[in-house]
Amino acid sequence: MEKVRSNLISLNAAYAENRGFIEEIRRESGVNEKDCYQCGKCSAGCPVAFAMDYMPRQVIRMLQLGMKEELLRARTIWLCVNCVACYTRCPQNIDLPSLMETLRKKSLENGISTGKQIKLFGDLFLWSVKTFGRVFELGLILGFNLKSKQFFKDAMLGLPMLSRGKISILPHKISDGGAVKRIFARAQEAELGGDVP
Repeated sequence: MEKVRSNLISLNAAYAENRGFIEEIRRESGVNEKDCYQCGKCSAGCPVAFAMDYMPRQVIRMLQLGMKEELLRARTIWLCVNCVACYTRCPQNIDLPSLMETLRKKSLENGISTGKQIKLFGDLFLWSVKTFGRVFELGLILGFNLKSKQFFKDAMLGLPMLSRGKISILPHKISDGGAVKRIFARAQEAELGGDVP
């Protein structure tokens, strides 16, 4: 019984200590963690839950308990693919993708390295699409390996993939690259707070 009491005390202390963090996340994400009653529909419907260290339901619970460090170090926030399956299933309309995005930003602001490679991959992927109108796989792989200092990661797979035509040495551009550039420009304008129809 004494052990249970000490755990309760430490959870209450974590909540009290991180109340400002909880309010900041609530304000920036637009998600009120108090609305969640832990039904688990988000976790049951998540297509990448198998790879997560904490289920989406647990992320909300950790926020409710003020577990700041654990949240910002969680792999889950970086594995969320924003498919909104959780949001569409939620009886309380909790926007978990927005919460995950806010937690990713806070993790980077706090210098936590858990998701740096995932962010690097995402940035290189978007650069490739913006530049060529589609993904240039070989450039993405080489860029990621160089920037993450994993120079020979998966090198043994390269030649078989090239010989089977699965990846190309040179990038292929789409015919109307202007349309992709306009999409990126509108997304950037929306991110900066512009009024995009």
